[in-house]
Amino acid sequence: MNISRKVSLSTIYFFTAIFFCLVASAQVSEKTIITGKTIDELTGDVLPFVSVILRGTTVGTVSDAAGKYRIETNVKASEIVFSFIGYETLIKPITPGRQQTVNVSLKLSSINLDEVIVTYEKKSYKNKGNPAVELIQNVIDNKEKNRPESYDYLTYRKYEKIQFAFSNIDENLRQSGILKKFDFVFDNVDTTKRVGNSILPVYIKETLSEHYYRNNPESSKEVVLAEKTLDLERYINNRGAGNYLNYLYQNINIYDNEILFLTNKFLSPIAGTAPAFYKYYIDDTLSVNDIQCVRMFFAPRNKADFLFHGYLYITLDSSYAVRKTDMGINKDINIDWVQNMSIVQDFEKGTDNKWVLSKDEISIDFGIVKNTTGLYGQRTISYRDYSTVEPVNDLVFSGPDKTFRIDSASLKREYWEENRLVPLTKSERQIYSTVDSLNNMKEFKVGMDIITMLISGFLNLGYIELGTVTSFYSYNEVEGSRIRFGGRTSTDFSKKITLDGYGAYGTTDKTFKYNAGITYSLTPRTIYQFPVRYIRVNYQKDVRIPSQDIQNWQVDNVLLSFKRGINDKLFMNNQFKVEYLHEFENHFSYQTGYLFNRQYSHGNLNYYNSSSVTVPEEISHINISELFLNLRYAPNESFYQGKMYRTTFPNRNPIINLRLTGGSTMLKNDFDYLRLQLNISRRYYFSILGYTDIALEAGKTFGQAPYPLLFLHPANQTYSFQKYSYNLMNFLEFVSDQYASINIDHSFNGFILNKVPLIKQLKLRELITFKALYGSLSDRNDPLLQPGLFSFPLDESGTPLTYTLGNKPYIEAGIGLSNIFRIFRVDFIQRLTYTGNPNVNRTGFRVQFRLDI
Repeated sequence: MNISRKVSLSTIYFFTAIFFCLVASAQVSEKTIITGKTIDELTGDVLPFVSVILRGTTVGTVSDAAGKYRIETNVKASEIVFSFIGYETLIKPITPGRQQTVNVSLKLSSINLDEVIVTYEKKSYKNKGNPAVELIQNVIDNKEKNRPESYDYLTYRKYEKIQFAFSNIDENLRQSGILKKFDFVFDNVDTTKRVGNSILPVYIKETLSEHYYRNNPESSKEVVLAEKTLDLERYINNRGAGNYLNYLYQNINIYDNEILFLTNKFLSPIAGTAPAFYKYYIDDTLSVNDIQCVRMFFAPRNKADFLFHGYLYITLDSSYAVRKTDMGINKDINIDWVQNMSIVQDFEKGTDNKWVLSKDEISIDFGIVKNTTGLYGQRTISYRDYSTVEPVNDLVFSGPDKTFRIDSASLKREYWEENRLVPLTKSERQIYSTVDSLNNMKEFKVGMDIITMLISGFLNLGYIELGTVTSFYSYNEVEGSRIRFGGRTSTDFSKKITLDGYGAYGTTDKTFKYNAGITYSLTPRTIYQFPVRYIRVNYQKDVRIPSQDIQNWQVDNVLLSFKRGINDKLFMNNQFKVEYLHEFENHFSYQTGYLFNRQYSHGNLNYYNSSSVTVPEEISHINISELFLNLRYAPNESFYQGKMYRTTFPNRNPIINLRLTGGSTMLKNDFDYLRLQLNISRRYYFSILGYTDIALEAGKTFGQAPYPLLFLHPANQTYSFQKYSYNLMNFLEFVSDQYASINIDHSFNGFILNKVPLIKQLKLRELITFKALYGSLSDRNDPLLQPGLFSFPLDESGTPLTYTLGNKPYIEAGIGLSNIFRIFRVDFIQRLTYTGNPNVNRTGFRVQFRLDI
């Protein structure tokens, strides 16, 4: 008895601790986690928005647009119920307190689904007196206090994972002899992400970053701490590819009125005007991870408009906050290459009982035809370590909105194992080693080099890249058949020094042309990695078409050999140029340098002194000696750096270019002048009405100069549509020493044609264009008034070919269709002024290869 009473306190504490551990363990073991996917039993297609409820409870969820669902709860239940309109309800047993996967195939009910849908659509829907609309109006009224931007300060850590995989892998493809040597790649097939459909991961990119937000003045900052992606830099620009993926997978804020997604603007289901465009239905009251919510279904009034459909989970309290979103887009929307997609966002409670984003997942099935081999893309973001109390130092927000502070330790595998907010799956981990193995295979290198050549125009031969291959042959009236061969050194030769050059010969003018240049990078990076800083020296002897301005094309590209009208007047430039380029992280840059050009007339172009009264005095050449300065500012610019050009992805910010060029007799120039040009361009989004690209430009020349040194307005005599040239203007047709222009290009994104029966199946997109140019030539630069300048060109019959703009502007306008066969744009253009000039076309069709989402 006495012994039994003398139990030590330590023993009591020991058994008490064991007891509480057992209780805690029991409580943990009671949590039930169920995941799975829902598909159609007959077709195997994914069934989105299936209601999934624990039987006898209010706990449940709905499968997303990819058919996936997840329930995590402490509520006990032994059965789970799956229901969807037009399908038989299915009940499955589950084990409480366990993590389990339940994938189901639902069977069509005896009720005809089409009849159900017709009946549903015919039901009278009104906003007035509709409790669902009243609830969504409360959500809209409380948006400002629920959105994350309502905090004075907000900081968090973000882990982003973007991956792509081939979907609907055909077993015959795997067994084909062509891929026999690559059979090991198929060992990494993943069958867990998409039920009934295996995928083969081929790309992954991971990013770890810290984010800072300040409400007043409103500023945000992203600091990238680590990046990890596949080693494919030989074939693609990894940073540029990442920029493009981020452009496709824009950050989605459900509280914004408009959401930029897949390069298009969608109206949010909780935008201020949303009740005029959406229908809302209260579907159920249920618990989402033990939080009581109202599940609301929403759908577009017009299925062809750029709107979402899906479910909102709204908290059952006075905050009217969004607890979860699960939405997709209608198949009738005019978006190419997208067969299916889903957006799932989860919110968790932060400080002050506000909700902040905890998980964001976007999944997209890309493909030409449904249920055939395509591309599956997924971006998953996890958010952690929210802080809303501590103020953020103002210095954090200085500089560009996005900066890189890469931790050197991030190159090691251990760093990612410790810092990933979500672990990789087995197949995701395997991607890295698979690509490393491919990079060591000769067959893979050869195949990728050929693909890269077809896309970029350069063939990689190790230290040298040959190209561009599309310029090896071209044709024009003066040179005849033009044969050109050239290339440049690759980054394998040197990261600091790039040598480039080419030689060309015309079979008709029998003149040899050439180019040679050297570029030296003044940073540890190559000249293809932003921000760039280099010095370049170049010498060129080659011809140029006056007033031709081709965007992102080589002027001797074989595809530009086909031209309308007469094209027999060229400049022959013998040009030496030295330039310095300096780019900054905030996307401001300046480029300055010196150019000397001894320019000759070539072909049927001649320089004649305007002071000659009887016999024209021909001038053999002009000496052009100029200093130049180009300033460019493109805030928050995102782009893909190709082998030759940068492709900028449009955003809400303008791009500003200012060019200053000065020529002086002190520099051995034949004339004294200063030339200024300003260009401002921007894209404007109009939600379901599409978007408009607007470019404003103005220029002025101070001093006196002949017409080749003034503004020869950009003309286009090819049959290719040129966005920033005048497509019905002839080369050398107009010259000015001061001008102003506006260029408008609007895409309706199928807003009109999507509502036309049958035609909407083609998914065509309507376009309108408008270009106006105001210009003039002052007396001091008019060759009719000033002796010593060059007379304007004439044709063989003595008819003038070059004119000045009078009191009216040059105007051309057009209508067009894009997305023809998904890859072509065709415009019908009409010239509205100066139609009496010789050799002009009043109307014409122009074609452009254009690949859009």
